[in-house]
Amino acid sequence: MDLYEYQARDLFEQYGVPVLAGIVADTPEEVRAAAERIGGVVVVKAQVKVGGRGKAGGVKVAKTPDEAYEAAKAILGLDIKGHVVKRVMVAAGARIAREFYFSVLLDRANRSYLSLSSVEGGMEIEQLAVEKPEALARVEVDPLEGITPAKALEIAKAANFEPGLAEKVADVFVTLYDVYKGEDATLVEVNPLVETEDGDIIALDGKVSLDDNAEFRHPGHALLEDKAAADPLEAKAKENDLNYVKLDGQVGIIGNGAGLVMSTLDVVAYAGEKHGGVKPANFLDIGGGASAEVMAAGLDVILGDPQVKSVFVNVFGGITACDAVARGIVGALAELGATASKPLVVRLDGNRVEEGRAILLEAAHPLVTLAATMDEGADKAAELANA
Repeated sequence: MDLYEYQARDLFEQYGVPVLAGIVADTPEEVRAAAERIGGVVVVKAQVKVGGRGKAGGVKVAKTPDEAYEAAKAILGLDIKGHVVKRVMVAAGARIAREFYFSVLLDRANRSYLSLSSVEGGMEIEQLAVEKPEALARVEVDPLEGITPAKALEIAKAANFEPGLAEKVADVFVTLYDVYKGEDATLVEVNPLVETEDGDIIALDGKVSLDDNAEFRHPGHALLEDKAAADPLEAKAKENDLNYVKLDGQVGIIGNGAGLVMSTLDVVAYAGEKHGGVKPANFLDIGGGASAEVMAAGLDVILGDPQVKSVFVNVFGGITACDAVARGIVGALAELGATASKPLVVRLDGNRVEEGRAILLEAAHPLVTLAATMDEGADKAAELANA
């Protein structure tokens, strides 16, 4: 789960990361009141989970409460890369001397953590990595050791922070790692981390991504979720404990096992090239249990996607036998009734495959087409989606 900037700021404050005052507001009137409360120069910042806010007009400096009011009128309702601004944060202004960059993230490829830091902050990190890769220090962080004061100083020196300044930013690096570890995050980023004209180090902007797999350790994380902004299909899938990711395609995918589902996505995409360029519409792994209830929940989510034109059910029977899967499909279609109105291509293989196919043939549901192989099923599903 990605947090809004104001949520990241609040987390930082809880852990002792130096931040400026910030107040969330939903209307221009609330923004004016927040500016009056903070006093002095403030910055009105759009709260959307996407970069490039400043370039899009989503960040404005205001010297007076009235200017903050006008800034809010311009920002609220603004469309930034498909994200409509419904909330802003009014933050205290800062007299910035220099801008830096720091992040710690999960490095899946190396099964470790990675720290990125630079004395050249403010610009998008992707742009910096391409244009000036030598300015971005990459330091591996041992998950068992974490970022200790010594490690933080190593990171600061690798990023070419000058003596004296390196010690100051290192203290903040340690505290930011406390946020990363304490909240089970996969990313904690500050851009920019600034040095003010008074010599203070402040996290001026923050980005935090939390690991959903650690939700059981953090009941409070549920309160951070913006349910109104969540994709309704993904929200429904989450309610039913389904591993679902919405994609931009026309062929709904259901499989058992992440590896099989990912392979199915590739095969459908390849087959779709021959049928009008159709693509997979989702990733949906129903796991080991393919009961009627689980299958019905999965089909309900997929068929609720208006982009879906056909569904490909690709199951390899292992612990869950194919006959159980077939009964699940038949039961799911009966449970869904008229809401199941799109063609299904079903490929079964593995444990008790003949019994499973016999169940589907006997049911003779008009929406169901049996396929002998994954390639055949993908081709048929793509063809039906393009029909």
